[in-house]
Amino acid sequence: MKAVIAIDLGASSGRVMVGYLENSKIHLQEFHRFQNQQVLNGNESCWDLKGILQDIKVGIGKVIASGIEVCSLGIDTWGVDFVLLDKAGNHLGEFVSYRDARTEGVQDKLLADNQLSLQDIYQQTGIQFLPFNTINQLKAIYDQQPQWYKDIDTLLFIPDYLNYKLSGVKHCEYTNASTSQLLDCKEKVWSKPLIKACGAKLDWFLPPQMPNQIIGQYQVEDIEIPVCSVASHDTASAVAATPISHENMAYLSSGTWSLVGVESLEPYTGELAYQYNLTNEGGVDGRYRVLKNIMGLWLIQRIKAENPSLTFPDMALLARQAQPFKFIVNPNDNDFLNPESMTQAIKNWFSKRDLKAPETLAEVVRCVYDSLVLAYDNVLTELEQVTGKPIHELRIVGGGNQDQFLNQLCADVCQIKVSTEPTEASALGNVINQFIASGVIRSLEEGRQIIDASSDVKQFTANPIEGLEQIKSQFQQIIK
Repeated sequence: MKAVIAIDLGASSGRVMVGYLENSKIHLQEFHRFQNQQVLNGNESCWDLKGILQDIKVGIGKVIASGIEVCSLGIDTWGVDFVLLDKAGNHLGEFVSYRDARTEGVQDKLLADNQLSLQDIYQQTGIQFLPFNTINQLKAIYDQQPQWYKDIDTLLFIPDYLNYKLSGVKHCEYTNASTSQLLDCKEKVWSKPLIKACGAKLDWFLPPQMPNQIIGQYQVEDIEIPVCSVASHDTASAVAATPISHENMAYLSSGTWSLVGVESLEPYTGELAYQYNLTNEGGVDGRYRVLKNIMGLWLIQRIKAENPSLTFPDMALLARQAQPFKFIVNPNDNDFLNPESMTQAIKNWFSKRDLKAPETLAEVVRCVYDSLVLAYDNVLTELEQVTGKPIHELRIVGGGNQDQFLNQLCADVCQIKVSTEPTEASALGNVINQFIASGVIRSLEEGRQIIDASSDVKQFTANPIEGLEQIKSQFQQIIK
């Protein structure tokens, strides 16, 4: 039996898990779970990376205390965010989150100050335009001209920073770096013009390295655990764990964010991909995750937080009880990025447009479900048009696939075969990446076959929906 430690950090929680490979099956055991809540430092919305690091060490300590021998440890997290270090390795400023308001309006200023067009940036990076991309965060810092700006020596993305704090080794992992909108997606090197445009300096950036390699050691007393740089963007790890069995299969990584995409050996940066704002993020073996980010179950999570007595199954039950497709929003509207009240933000979305707003909690929740699946369907159509390949099946992975109502709604609205599992996709991808690095698993395909054989796969077939084309047409008008 082989074992590794997978540290999987999401936008709302973190887990320290052990992944076991025995008799060609993988299973996970959770040793430590902790909250990952944003904190306010002054007016800035920040990550508590000191607390996260402490929890990571606590979790590793629990694994060591159990007597389990592990081959390595690996960390995956969200993308775009980073830490700036001085020459002594000390962090500068706060650990500001992508949900902070500092990037509001920054993209327009970036373009104007540098006489750049959106097409210029997209052709180089192939990355979806989001207000919080690293390029915009760095431009915001540059324009604020903090006193410590001149002291910056190194930029590390969040998983690279956590690896550095464990091992003392500074490293830049490719899949997370690719989310920054600063990487040339075809050459897989930093774009000098874009780094200059946002006010940063090229020498802050370490060369991006492909995932699945041992970079250092984490030492506790006389025990040394190799630190593996896995596919450190959580979606890259989730896609690595997705059993993509044929070229006509798309994936939906369903969690706080919903990532709908296909795997490709080449990026798509043409005019149609640009118009659809598709992203070409890095994957294992230099592959591309051609996808779109959708706000996802963040909306449901925030509504639930306002109604703590309700469980997630309760939320799905409420949705079942409400009239379908009566209220539809654009789930990617910036109004939903980080409102004080998600329930009120959804109602206000309609009020601002002089439209009848949902009144009951059931109507609000149903609005979210319907809007999400319509957004999924829209992306699948865009992917088919850009790649020229029809999509016959959608594989849903991640924690969101436990919502059977949402899975069936996906099949019905998208009129497509849906299969689900694994639920712990990011953690499992983290695990197989480490086993690939150590040679225990020979390839990504072998790892996916093992995961598929270890999963309780469920199938959903499409039911007809009356007036579906008219509903989709209505959604098209909303997102335009």
